[in-house]
Amino acid sequence: MSTEPMTPRGYDELLREFKYLKDVEKPHVNVEKQRAAELGDRSENAEYHAAKEKLRHIDKRLFYLNNMIEKAQIIDPQLLDHSRVHFGATITIMDTSTEDEVIYSICGTLESEPENGLISVHSPLARAMLGKREEEEFSVSLPSGKKSYEVLSIGYCDIFELKKNHRDERNFKFH
Repeated sequence: MSTEPMTPRGYDELLREFKYLKDVEKPHVNVEKQRAAELGDRSENAEYHAAKEKLRHIDKRLFYLNNMIEKAQIIDPQLLDHSRVHFGATITIMDTSTEDEVIYSICGTLESEPENGLISVHSPLARAMLGKREEEEFSVSLPSGKKSYEVLSIGYCDIFELKKNHRDERNFKFH
């Protein structure tokens, strides 16, 4: 079984969503389904079918989250050596052809927000950077073509300070 790297806080967030869906949302939707079933003919009962559909979505999400929990490899990036690019590192790279600089932080799949510079450890760019040192160059094949970069700096920044899309109970619900 492959592992899924994530930060301690990312793992806590994953557990929080799993517990909320299992202990709060699913029982609530089950009650909705029961109430709708009591209204009579289920074949033309839109509320009943909507509740069943919500339950299907919740069960699929619970299955996915449970799989991620089982595969979780919790890594605290603060404890790692920052002389090389690794999971949890924040890296400034420069496109060697344009000299444009970009900052990325490597994180877990569920923690990633590529639009905000948080890229999954499984992404082609992250995989190409792993193990590199400052001033080292690397190439990567991207959808836009092959690109070459130079690592300008490697550091650490808490990815949850960089995240813009914070999930809470409102986001866990199925509407």
